[in-house]
Amino acid sequence: MDVAAVLTSVAKSAAHDDLIFPTTTEMALKVQRVLDDPGCSIDQLAKLVRADPLLSARVVAVANSVIYNRSGRAIDDPKSAVSRIGFNTLRVLAAAVVVRQMEGMAHTPAHRQTAVRLWEHTAHVAALCQVIARRVTHVNPDTAFFAGIIHEVGGFYLISRARDFPGLLEGANGSLLAWDEGGAAEVGRAVLQRLSAPAAVVEAIEGLWQGYLAMPPQSLTDTLLLADQLAPVESPLSQLAGNGREGTEANIDVALDDQTLSSILKESAEEVESLIDALRA
Repeated sequence: MDVAAVLTSVAKSAAHDDLIFPTTTEMALKVQRVLDDPGCSIDQLAKLVRADPLLSARVVAVANSVIYNRSGRAIDDPKSAVSRIGFNTLRVLAAAVVVRQMEGMAHTPAHRQTAVRLWEHTAHVAALCQVIARRVTHVNPDTAFFAGIIHEVGGFYLISRARDFPGLLEGANGSLLAWDEGGAAEVGRAVLQRLSAPAAVVEAIEGLWQGYLAMPPQSLTDTLLLADQLAPVESPLSQLAGNGREGTEANIDVALDDQTLSSILKESAEEVESLIDALRA
C-alpha cells in the first residue's frame, strides 16, 4: 500500500467533501457560531447547551472541576456552568464535543479502540496545555486548552476513513511512517480549515508537526509540544508510525524562575486529573 498516496487522498476528501457529523456535533458547531456573534447572551448559550445532553454534561463537569471550582461549591445547571467557565472555555468544550464525536465515527472494533486511545491522549494533552499555559508559558490558557483539544483532529478523520483503505491501521509497526513524515500535517490542515480553526491555534499545531521545542518554553507552540511530549498516554498513530515512546513517558525538566517544570506539574497534578475526568464525562 502506498500510504503517502492514501493520506493525500484522505486530505483531499477532507478539503472538498462534506464532513457529516452526528446531531450532537451539529449542536456543538451551532454553539461555536453563536459565540462568534458579539451580541450573544448567556441565556441564549445556556438554552443551546441545555438542548444537548452530551454538551450539557461536559460543561457542568468542567465547571465543577478543580481548576474552575475554587470555592468547592458544586453546580448542576448549564446556565450557572456557562457563567462560571466563561464563553472562551465554552468554545473549547464545544470543540471537544466535535472531536469526541469524530471518535465515534470509527467503523470497526479495532478502529474504535484506536480512536478511544487517541481521545485519551487528546484529553491528557488538553489538560496539560491548560496548566502549562497558566503556570509556565503564560499564554492564554483557553487558547492552549483549545489547541490541545483539536491538535489530533486530522487523526480522528483518518480513523473515520480507514475502512475505505483496508490494512492502513492494521499493518506492522511503521506502516504509517508517512503519517509522521508529513501525512499528519496534510490531513490535519484540511480538517482544521473545514472546522474554521483560529489562525493562532493552527500555527501552534503546525509547530507541533515540525517538532521544535524551545527551551525555556514560551509560546503557544511550545505549550502544545510540551504537553504532547509529557502526556502519559501516547498517540496511537505515532506508535503505528514507528515513532512511539515504547510505553515510557518523556523525561523533560527545566528550571523556571524559582521552580522546575516537574515541581509545577506535581503541584498541578490534581487540577490536571480533574480536568481529564471532566473531559471524559
